[in-house]
Amino acid sequence: MTRRAVLLFSILCCGALQAAAPPPKAPAAAEAFQPHYVSQRPKEAFLREGPGYAYKVLWVYRHKGYPFQVTASYDIWRRVKDADGIVGWMSAQMLSDSRTVLVTGKGRAELRAGNDLGTKIVGLADPGAILNLKSCSGEMCRVSADRVDGWIAKNRIWGAQELGK
Repeated sequence: MTRRAVLLFSILCCGALQAAAPPPKAPAAAEAFQPHYVSQRPKEAFLREGPGYAYKVLWVYRHKGYPFQVTASYDIWRRVKDADGIVGWMSAQMLSDSRTVLVTGKGRAELRAGNDLGTKIVGLADPGAILNLKSCSGEMCRVSADRVDGWIAKNRIWGAQELGK
């Protein structure tokens, strides 16, 4: 009889402790996700309808370094948006944390020696050009490509905008 009483008491105590314990938290990665920019790692990457290889391919990107904005994460998949607003899912293996920007607008964009529009022009970038992003200061961003290093107006590039935190 005493064994039964001890066993019953143990079960009741464990149940009371579990009931008093706080509910488990969501994984830290899910809580900490923030939208951010990434770039395409290989020469060819597939944008899909959903987070999995079984989903239909919506678009094939064929330019290494193309910038994307990551808007969500699910397992090894990232929901991305491109400069044209196209949204889909890409495997994280296709993406790099290296920051690049896409030159937008009409006509060539000027790359300047300093972060002021009055400084010397050191290069020109065609719309659609991919540039490596180094930093931004005010309305200008420091970029590089091949042998050119300069500052470009932020309104002429996509991939350097502030994201809601």
